[in-house]
Amino acid sequence: MELSADRLAEQLAKESLRPAYLVAGSEPLLVLEAADAVRATARAQGVGEREVHEMDGREADWNALQASLHAPSLFASRRLLEVRLPSGKPGAEGAKVIAAYCEAPPADVVLLVVAGEWSKAHAGKWSQAIAKVGHVAIAWPVKPHELAGWLGARLRRAGLQATPEALALLAQRVEGNLLAAAQEVDKLALLVERGERLDVARMQALVADSARFDVFRLMEAALNGQPAQVARVLAGLRAEGEAVPALMGMVVRELGILAALAQTANFASQCKALGIWESRQATYKRALARHPPERWQWLLAEAGRVDRIAKGRGRPGQESHDAWLQLERLLLAVAEPKAHRLLAS
Repeated sequence: MELSADRLAEQLAKESLRPAYLVAGSEPLLVLEAADAVRATARAQGVGEREVHEMDGREADWNALQASLHAPSLFASRRLLEVRLPSGKPGAEGAKVIAAYCEAPPADVVLLVVAGEWSKAHAGKWSQAIAKVGHVAIAWPVKPHELAGWLGARLRRAGLQATPEALALLAQRVEGNLLAAAQEVDKLALLVERGERLDVARMQALVADSARFDVFRLMEAALNGQPAQVARVLAGLRAEGEAVPALMGMVVRELGILAALAQTANFASQCKALGIWESRQATYKRALARHPPERWQWLLAEAGRVDRIAKGRGRPGQESHDAWLQLERLLLAVAEPKAHRLLAS
């Protein structure tokens, strides 16, 4: 059975666990929450053992998964086997393993496949096999005209209400960033009495003005390859009175992470070592794909140069206000590979 990701938790509450689930989509928050709903239901229904198999490119070991699917449980009567499939494509070997499992699923195993990308081109006999014995939950991106409604539903689940005008204001502030939207709703749930109806004035007072132009949003735009958004958010930060040194901590941190990830042969294990959340890994992968590995170390060095300029320690005769220009050029280079030439000027 195929359904939207936001309906999966509701469906799980109505029935016993099925043998297989596929949660897929390019919206990390929705994928994470849907997969968490399966994990939580599994725990609630007595599944006491969980295995995670990272199936990323050449490192995918489908033989190990096949062996696990049919191995007896050592510590619990039932097991949850989670397959992480960033590309959304298991290949011929993986598709065969998944389809074979679905034809005769063992009674003590629940299979959860989590895919980071999804479109009609990703579907195949393997996903149809999962749909036949379980659920396929797709986290489709929330379109701009749907965002206010999505926010309204999330507020209602938190016990809050808002006028259409207040929802429009909140949607404008988060600008399509569902992670930021979820964080704002969580904050509102802490600050507002359950059942209160928020109007525009109350929403304006409670939602941080910095939500639109903060450094987190700046780095998200750079890592997601959005040069126009980089320029706009950076201009907003400057207009708000921010100082370049206050921004450089996050810039240097993010570029340091990317420089480390670019040098590793095992992306998943390095992410684990660096403490990177699952919901952030797809963003880093997209960024890494835009530049050769050696360039990330160079971009990190350029960030150090921008920081020195901002603190008045640049080359003789270089004005401190040049830091804004150099920071913009640096982040444009992160977002758009061709823009790296700007850093030499």
